[in-house]
Amino acid sequence: MTYSWLPDLLAQIAEVAGLDAALKIAESHGGTRRQIPARVPDGEHWLTDCVGREAAEKICKHFRQGTGGGGFGGAYLLIPRGPTGTVAAARRRMQKALREGKSASEAARVAGMTERTAYRARSRARKGGGWDDNQNELF
Repeated sequence: MTYSWLPDLLAQIAEVAGLDAALKIAESHGGTRRQIPARVPDGEHWLTDCVGREAAEKICKHFRQGTGGGGFGGAYLLIPRGPTGTVAAARRRMQKALREGKSASEAARVAGMTERTAYRARSRARKGGGWDDNQNELF
């Protein structure tokens, strides 16, 4: 099956570990740089917590890189956000979280956006400007 509608990295993950794993990673860690180890570590790790051990092993095997000493090393990957929602919906989630008194970090996590965006939104709201990003709604 082809996943050409996904960003390349997520398409690779979907090919080796399944679409569900790719979407879970995008939803929970999209927009961040994450380390993919050469081998799944024993105990807790963000990747196994997110997709399960079997899928994590497939992902680690796919992205590990050979070293000069004949071993393997992990890789740092910038995880795309993927199809985890529209920007307008994310803005609404962030505004709601900020109005409920959540921290900028919590609001960013809820909305799937960056902390910097949350700080800017909170600052604008405190000044009475709302979400004003100089863009009009199309629909």
